[in-house]
Amino acid sequence: MSDNLVQQTCVPCSGSLPPATPEEISQHHRQVPNWQVISPDGISQLQRSFGFANFRQALDFTNRIGEIAEVAGHHPALLTEWGKVTVTWWTHAIHGLHQNDFVMAAKTDKVAEQCNAKTSATITKSHA
Repeated sequence: MSDNLVQQTCVPCSGSLPPATPEEISQHHRQVPNWQVISPDGISQLQRSFGFANFRQALDFTNRIGEIAEVAGHHPALLTEWGKVTVTWWTHAIHGLHQNDFVMAAKTDKVAEQCNAKTSATITKSHA
């Protein structure tokens, strides 16, 4: 995980900014390598699953991610299951990835470290 991304903040994105270029995605992805870049319906997204001992821990993690999302004004898709949370970041306004998504992925990793999450690769595959 990159402290560089963790220390950054999201910039407001109204939809007028272009999505990240493939080169920018590659550069940012190196800083959060445990995240998968997926493309359901042709929309690039970052996704990662985190494992927990039970539903209560998974729900606590979900709530913590919700808190950082509210502060940033940038919200992921969260799938909370027994012992597992899948987090998916993308910028809805531009239908793709922006630096904000990588910043929030790094912040999510930091929360996971604090929660002692067991990480695992997601089984979701790209629909591209």
